[in-house]
Amino acid sequence: MKKGTILENVEITSISSDGKGVGRVDGQVVFIKDSVPGDVVDIRVIGRKKKFLQAIPEKIKARSNKRVEPFCEHFGLCGGCKWQHMRYESQLKFKQEHVLENLRKLSGLQLPDPRPILGSQKETYYRNKLEYTFSNFRWLTKAEIDSGDEHVRTGLGFHIPGRFDKILNINTCFLQSDSSNEIRLALKKFADDHGIEFFDLKNQTGFLRNLIIRTSTTGDLMIIVQVFQNDPEKINLVMGFLRDTFPAISSLMYVVNEKGNDSFYDLQVKLFDGKDHILEQMDDLKFKIGPKSFYQTNSTQAHELYKIAADFADLRGDELVYDLYTGTGTIANFVARDAKKVIGIESVKEAIEDAMLNSELNGITNTEFFAGDMKDMLANEFINQHGKPDVIITDPPRAGMHPRVTQVLTDLKVDRIVYVSCNPATQARDLQIMGESYEVKKIQPVDMFPHTQHVECVILLELRT
Repeated sequence: MKKGTILENVEITSISSDGKGVGRVDGQVVFIKDSVPGDVVDIRVIGRKKKFLQAIPEKIKARSNKRVEPFCEHFGLCGGCKWQHMRYESQLKFKQEHVLENLRKLSGLQLPDPRPILGSQKETYYRNKLEYTFSNFRWLTKAEIDSGDEHVRTGLGFHIPGRFDKILNINTCFLQSDSSNEIRLALKKFADDHGIEFFDLKNQTGFLRNLIIRTSTTGDLMIIVQVFQNDPEKINLVMGFLRDTFPAISSLMYVVNEKGNDSFYDLQVKLFDGKDHILEQMDDLKFKIGPKSFYQTNSTQAHELYKIAADFADLRGDELVYDLYTGTGTIANFVARDAKKVIGIESVKEAIEDAMLNSELNGITNTEFFAGDMKDMLANEFINQHGKPDVIITDPPRAGMHPRVTQVLTDLKVDRIVYVSCNPATQARDLQIMGESYEVKKIQPVDMFPHTQHVECVILLELRT
């Protein structure tokens, strides 16, 4: 079937794990952007693979009862919030189905039915961190092009999906509090008015490169500006404007990044004004968050996630707990009060330093943290030195655990493993490996990111008898 072909009256029967509607034409699967199960649409083919077609909707013939009007003007162009055209209760239903389908199909294990998915308390303004990119040649919408008018070509916003060099200028984002929108818009206007160069992503020229905004439930506000050139005059101009215009900023920092990518984890972050961190609070615990710290981006729902993990761990006070991929020690410190000792392991040295500081900040004395590659750290020598754990909590990245790690866990035969994952597919793969030693007892999906296809899942494994 040729690219550009129009297909009429295609019924959307399901939705894929990456958020596209799924239909069939003459027995062939079609993935259709911006469609909802229950829609009947005319579509235009934009790509063809061996086993499926890719398409976009040309006209909605019949609207699904699961469909709602998107609340954001940038829907369909911005790469985020791909499901905001679908009712939230329907989003939760499909996320629950995806968890179960992945776990059962890919693990090959007999599994209990998952508990009902825990929806997010906030459906908008739930993120505590956003990253925006400056561009001297922003993406123009079709309406802007059709108007024939001249448009300001500088932009500050998000990447167009699949286009590393194209930035969509964002007017209002519904992911972070209003102060985030105010700061971003004011900084763009100031830079435009003063002729400060925006970054050229293709040619790697310009000055303003990246803006990171972090907020917290305590009211703290961190701003990090990445610049491409070490120009003290321009740095002082931009940072001074932010300091003087927004006194609520508690941590104002900048990075000189002359590399070919925006990652600054190997670069020095310089403090311009205020503190070098912000504080987040969860129950009576406080967490110190620096510019390079990882912290779950939905603070309110992270608290619910950790409560589930603690409940599954079922600690009685005499257990040695290993917290794998501990990050800045949030889970480790959260459960420490109920354990004899918690040992956290993480590959990022700066995160481990934060974890230690967070224990000290909260007067927690029964934690110990180690930095190193998990597949190298979690070995017989480490376990012999620090003791065999009674309970393991693991929260790996999307890629899941390295096979050497899952094999160690299989051989260790601890009483309980609590596995927190943001990717049910890799979680299922790891469960298959560990299935010879452990039985899945509980499954709890958690929605951390409304209006996206992403879903977290907490699983309790117990040693087989």
